[in-house]
Amino acid sequence: MNLHSAAPYDTGDSAEMGAGEASGARIRLGVYDLLPGTFATPRTFYYRQTLDTEALRVSLTRTLAHYPMLTGRLERDDDGGLSVVCNGAGAAFSERRSDRPMPDYGPDHSAKSDLGSYIQSINPFRVVGHDTPLLTVRVTHMRGGGSVLGVSINHSVVDGSGFLDFLLHWSREHRGLDHRAAPCARTLLDRLADGAAPGAEQHSAQYAVVSGRQKLAFLWRVNAGARRVRTITVRFAAEEVRALKETAGAQLAGSGPGVSTGDALSAHLWKVLGALRGRSAESTERLGIVTGLRAALRATLPDGYWGNAVSNVTCALPAGDLRKAPLGDTVAAVRSAIADATAERVRDEVAFLEAQRRAKRSRRVLSRMSLDAFDGTVALNNSSRLPVYDIEFGAGRPFWFEFPASPIPWTILITPTPADGQSRDVHLSVPREAADTLLTPEWSGRLHAYVPGR
Repeated sequence: MNLHSAAPYDTGDSAEMGAGEASGARIRLGVYDLLPGTFATPRTFYYRQTLDTEALRVSLTRTLAHYPMLTGRLERDDDGGLSVVCNGAGAAFSERRSDRPMPDYGPDHSAKSDLGSYIQSINPFRVVGHDTPLLTVRVTHMRGGGSVLGVSINHSVVDGSGFLDFLLHWSREHRGLDHRAAPCARTLLDRLADGAAPGAEQHSAQYAVVSGRQKLAFLWRVNAGARRVRTITVRFAAEEVRALKETAGAQLAGSGPGVSTGDALSAHLWKVLGALRGRSAESTERLGIVTGLRAALRATLPDGYWGNAVSNVTCALPAGDLRKAPLGDTVAAVRSAIADATAERVRDEVAFLEAQRRAKRSRRVLSRMSLDAFDGTVALNNSSRLPVYDIEFGAGRPFWFEFPASPIPWTILITPTPADGQSRDVHLSVPREAADTLLTPEWSGRLHAYVPGR
C-alpha cells in the first residue's frame, strides 16, 4: 500500500511512501456498510505539544499494513452494492502550518467552524469508481506549538467503533506497543439472513425503502435546514451523572436489571427535549437510539469486528406522559428499547437489507429514525465509551476532540470528557431558537436538575 501526498491540499513536506504489497483482493461490503452512503466521517484531535510528522508518517505506514481496505478504492458491484478493491492505491497524508496559535477549544469554544482547515475534504459523489482515497490524514501545526490531527475515513468502510479501533492501533504502533489487527470479513454479517424469520425480507421496523423523489426531498430538507441547526455542548459532571443514575435506580428498585449511566442520561435528555418541543399531549414522542450490534452478535462476529455493525432502536411515549413521567419510568422505556437489539432481530433486519440489495434498491433505504427527524423523533448516539482521548502519539493525550455538527435537528451525541472518565459532554444539535432557549437560566436549570444540592 502507499501513503501519498495530498497536494494541492498540503503546504508541507509530503512524499509518496510504499510499504507492503497490494493483494488485489475485492472485499464486498456488507448490507450495513451500504446504509451511510459514500460520505467520509472525520474526527479531529487537538494536542498542546507539537506532533512529530515524520514519525507519524512512518508509524501510519506500518499500521496500514494491517488495513488493506484503507489503501484500496471503492467500486460498484453488479447488484448496486459496493466493494473495496485492495489495490494499494494509497491513503492521503498532508502536513500544514497555521499562522494561528492553538485556540483554547472545549465545551464553550467549539472547533466546528474551523474543521475545514483541519481535514481534507472529499467529494462523496466522486468516490466510487474513482482514484479517491478512503483514508485522509492531515497534521496541522499551530504557531507557537501544538498540533491538530485530522483523520477522515469513508463511512462505508467502518463505523465509529471501528474508526477508533484503527486509531488506537496506530497510536499503539507509534509508541511501540502491541495491538491485535481487526478482522474485516464482511460475509459474517450477511450470512445472518439465513436464519431470519419467514417474511422478514418484506418489512423492517427501523428501515424504509423510499422513492428517488422522496430521498431527494429528504436530502433537500436536510441541506436547506442545516444553517438553522446549531450544536451546543453541555458538560455533565461526574456527580451529576451519578445522581441521575441513583435517582432512576431508586425509582426502579426491584423491577429488573440495574440502571446504567447511559440509560439514565439518555432518558433525562429525552424528557428535557420533549418538554422543550412542547407538542400536544396526545402526540407521540420517539427516541431513536443508535445501537452497536457487536454485543448482540458476539457468538457470530469475532472480537473487534472491523466494519459497520450499527443499527438503531426506537422507544415511544405520548408527549404528555413523557413530560410527566418520573425519570425511572422513562429509563424503563429506554432500557426496553435497547434490549430489543437481539441477534434474532438483527437476522430479520439483515434479511430485509439483503433483499433490497438484490433488488438494487440499497441506495433508497433510509432509517425511519432519520425520516422522522423533523417531526417526532429525537436521535441519540451514546459514544461515551469510545476512548477518543486515548489517541496518543508521544506528545501527550489530546486536550479536545471534535467532529462535524449534525445537519439534522434534534440530534444528541454523548461523548467522554478529556479528564474525568465519569463525566460526559452532551452535544445537542437543535434548531437555533431551541438552542437559544436551552442556554437560558430556566432551561439550563432543567438540564442540570440533578446536580447534587440543587
